[in-house]
Amino acid sequence: MYTVMGVTGKVGGATARALLAQGKRLRVIVRDGAKGESWAARGCEVAIADLDDAETLGRAFEGAEAAFVMLPPLFDPSPDWREARAMIDTLRGALTRGAPERVVALSTIGADAERPNLLSQLGLLEGALSTLTMPVTLLRAAWFMENAALDLASARDHGVIASYLQPLDRPVPMIATADIGNAVADLLQQQWSGTRIVELESAERVSPTAIAAAFAKALGKPVRAEAVPREKWEAMFREQGMRNPLPRMQMLDGFNEGWIDFADNGANARKGSTSIETVIAALVASGQ
Repeated sequence: MYTVMGVTGKVGGATARALLAQGKRLRVIVRDGAKGESWAARGCEVAIADLDDAETLGRAFEGAEAAFVMLPPLFDPSPDWREARAMIDTLRGALTRGAPERVVALSTIGADAERPNLLSQLGLLEGALSTLTMPVTLLRAAWFMENAALDLASARDHGVIASYLQPLDRPVPMIATADIGNAVADLLQQQWSGTRIVELESAERVSPTAIAAAFAKALGKPVRAEAVPREKWEAMFREQGMRNPLPRMQMLDGFNEGWIDFADNGANARKGSTSIETVIAALVASGQ
């Protein structure tokens, strides 16, 4: 039995589908029972739990050969990271209570960056899970290619995508969520001891110019990338409703300045096979 968190999202869902395709028995964790119905119909055991109750969540991990765990996205954190710290404490407590044999946790490129940024919350997660007694794999995934979904409307309607990643021709490490799911499914079935770190990115790094070109190909019309001047970021993010945009700005600086990267520029990172063209074509086809 494998326990999988986050099945209503892209990574958790991709992980669960990959395991089901291999005939594995699954227990999926959802916050809302109605969202587990489709998984129950596929033969999964459904556990209703959340990151505010370590006891209930812990029961979802009981008897699991391996568990995949993750934090929900937190794009506008408090300066003291209290939301992330609370969820991490609950998750660690739940894993201690439930005692799955092995754990694979979704982390991120930049979790080990020395400078503070939005990804520092995953560094906190890594530190907490590294003290567990069972074997733990920390999967540091690159920038999600599916983040380009936020650019679809502008690309389709105006032929422009606004990029905070810059220079526009500078490729950065990215990965498709389907490749993350496949990697997690494989890692869950491996045997190891202690805590290990696995890095994951696509076979080719991706620039904003390449994203625009992928949109142009999928839409059948010209699409160009335009850099958003950094001096406008804070005002724009606050207009979007963010209360604390600094960590997000620091993260973007890290990618743009190169201090968020894999230690060896990805030379030893596990590689995904899905291209940005494939991801963008799927986004366009689905209208997301």
